[in-house]
Amino acid sequence: MTSILNLLRLSWLQLSRHRVRSLLTLLGVASGMFLFTSVETLQRSLAVATEATAADTTLVVFRENRFCPSTSRLPEHFADEIRRIDGVREVIPVQVVVNNCGTSLDVVAFRGVPTGLLTRYAPEIEIVAGSEAEWAKRDDGALLGEVFAQRRGLSPGDRFDAAGVTVTVSGVLRSPNPQDNNVAYVKLPFLQQASRTGLGVVTQFNVRVENSDDLTAVAAAIDERFESSQAPTDTKPEKAFFAESAAELVELIGFTRWLGVGAVVAVGALVANALLLVVRGRVKENAVLRTLGYPGRAIATLVVSEGGMLGVAGGVAGVALAAGFLHWQSFTMGAEGQTLSIQPDAFVVLSGIAMGLLLGVFASLWPAYQAMRQPIVHSLRN
Repeated sequence: MTSILNLLRLSWLQLSRHRVRSLLTLLGVASGMFLFTSVETLQRSLAVATEATAADTTLVVFRENRFCPSTSRLPEHFADEIRRIDGVREVIPVQVVVNNCGTSLDVVAFRGVPTGLLTRYAPEIEIVAGSEAEWAKRDDGALLGEVFAQRRGLSPGDRFDAAGVTVTVSGVLRSPNPQDNNVAYVKLPFLQQASRTGLGVVTQFNVRVENSDDLTAVAAAIDERFESSQAPTDTKPEKAFFAESAAELVELIGFTRWLGVGAVVAVGALVANALLLVVRGRVKENAVLRTLGYPGRAIATLVVSEGGMLGVAGGVAGVALAAGFLHWQSFTMGAEGQTLSIQPDAFVVLSGIAMGLLLGVFASLWPAYQAMRQPIVHSLRN
């Protein structure tokens, strides 16, 4: 154990002796890991938004053959009939108004809901600024999702307008559901009038079922109930609804995985090239260490340790920069009123640092092998 610590200390001293070279290598690794972390954040955010889990209990009831929230018009009284279907726990009618129906980086989505029904439908919602009471007092009051408020720089008392709707911020909410953190909740009658859709008409119904195993059966029952009505419905689990509505967004983010692969290859090549130069520049030093009794595996350990240190340091720097940048910018991608918040979580941060370490170690294996195999006499002569 002591010998390993001594080798690690010696590796650190070797890196410190060549500060410029080590710093340039570290900056290159950090740049690659910045790109890798950004891509992984996109992939992770998409997976959370689209991959079904056993905890999913939400259905979205939309107008059949819709292509944008503005084309989905359903009678509000459908909510009473949906509540009577077996397996349904709660229903909330929602009017959706967006500033851009296509794929965009800055989507503003208003959701109109009946007063007093929001927290009953979603008790997990937490008001972190302002209050629900203030929201109830004003007809034009809005509860903003935490990410939405941060992106727009809004706080309780501020006014803003988008998509032809002007509201006053009454509070900021936080929810484990990513969709809630990226929208502005307003009163249903207010949004119906502001969007000129008329009272009694909504965009969709969000339905909570008793058990995730009931999702398919309840969805089929809802569509069968309104099959012959003037407004036939199309009901899907919320995550499947997002994947279908944002198909172009899903395809675009899927392509970014190749950027992540490119970043990994670039980081590995950079570290390997730097360590090969190190090995060639320390031929005599390694030969002297071998003469003093250091075995070949100790020389290899020195090189691998340097690669690991460069990988970890560059990984930490790149991940920290990416996480800070994405948190500061609060990017949100969306399509057809469905939003995707691009925020790194603990899994992405830890995986980025671990990837930096693995790349550093893996890239140093060939330089370490070369350093270990160099003949002592030949190295001293050169």
